[in-house]
Amino acid sequence: MGSFSVLTCQECGGRNRVPTTAGGKPRCGRCQAWLPWSVDATEADFDEITAKSPVPVLVDLWAPWCGPCRVLSPAVQKMAGQFAGRLKVVKVNVDQAPALSARFGVQGIPTLLLLDGGRVTDRQVGALPEATLARWVQSKLGS
Repeated sequence: MGSFSVLTCQECGGRNRVPTTAGGKPRCGRCQAWLPWSVDATEADFDEITAKSPVPVLVDLWAPWCGPCRVLSPAVQKMAGQFAGRLKVVKVNVDQAPALSARFGVQGIPTLLLLDGGRVTDRQVGALPEATLARWVQSKLGS
């Protein structure tokens, strides 16, 4: 049995259990609103979580000791809500996933990757203001 995330609906507050590798875009079981989709990934499940995503994926490569990572984290989480139904947010602790850091050539954190079909389409290094992050994501998702 795969892993699940519990996602809270922004519209009705309902709590929804969603597989981290869901094939569709998660909707609230109560009100059918799009859910803000954010999951944690490890080296073991990263490819399955990202490559099978029906929407682009914003990957946040971070570490708990990194001050800029902690500053950026709330803005990254807000992207899951702002772009619900159009974006999946995946958080990766680089201390626990050094092979992923090496695979993506991460030299500084926080590093944000945009993936589509498991392939990197763009990247940002360093903490961004929330509005700048939202414009960057919007420009990559299109209308």
